[in-house]
Amino acid sequence: MRIGITVPLPAYYVDVAPIAAKAEELGFESLWCAEHPIVPVHSESRFPSSEDGVIPESYSHFVDPFVALARASGVTKRMKLGTGITLVPERNPLLLAKEVSTLDLFSGGRFLFGIGTGWLREETEIMGGDFDHRWTQAREAIAVMKKLWTQKEAAHEGHYYNFPAVKSYPKPMQKPHPPVLLGGMAPNVLKRIVRWADGWLPNRISPEELREKRAELDRRAEAAGRDPASLTISVHGQPDDRELLKAYFDSGAHRVIIRTQPTKSESEMMAQLEDIARKVL
Repeated sequence: MRIGITVPLPAYYVDVAPIAAKAEELGFESLWCAEHPIVPVHSESRFPSSEDGVIPESYSHFVDPFVALARASGVTKRMKLGTGITLVPERNPLLLAKEVSTLDLFSGGRFLFGIGTGWLREETEIMGGDFDHRWTQAREAIAVMKKLWTQKEAAHEGHYYNFPAVKSYPKPMQKPHPPVLLGGMAPNVLKRIVRWADGWLPNRISPEELREKRAELDRRAEAAGRDPASLTISVHGQPDDRELLKAYFDSGAHRVIIRTQPTKSESEMMAQLEDIARKVL
């Protein structure tokens, strides 16, 4: 079973490098790091995972995922390294393409590009994104990055991004590029995956719903002429419950990612990883 772990929040109490080294030693398949570059002090957006809608304090304590995963890359050899997720509308795609390709190259082709568009309107707008059309913007940004990853000289004329012919190196190790995995449960997420992505990264989903969505994704892929087996599902942010993990795999998951809990010391984090490994590996 492919079982990954997340970097806990706050994401800087313990260096990501020893977390990654220990996780690989224990047999975890992947390490995932999320992002929120900033969190507005005043916001009318409701946090989608709580009844009161209050944004958790932990959302102010993310690290940059590419710096963190670069540290993880340097102390591991086999573990996949994923963003869970990168907020694409909040980043310049020319710079983001360079970060992705550099990390993928130096890690030996181990990067998984989990992406999303966010739920926090104020954050997206401060960072220059078009919140009301954020998936349209994300699709164009990914199209830009695919050009930069695969072409010797790339140019683009679009709604959000315009630039003349440019050269962008290095190219990623994985060909044609690292897998693009769409996060979230938006109504059109499966349609988008088939059109321009390589997999799905849901979190708030039951094994029963996953089974239905896996079947739907396969039908859509076949209708579009894509191989259903090439489209992966990575279930994100789950508890360390072996029976639940088995249910996800039985329902069509390619991997399941366990949500780790915050710790304030390296020794506590190492103990937590060992405990999770005993339960699920």
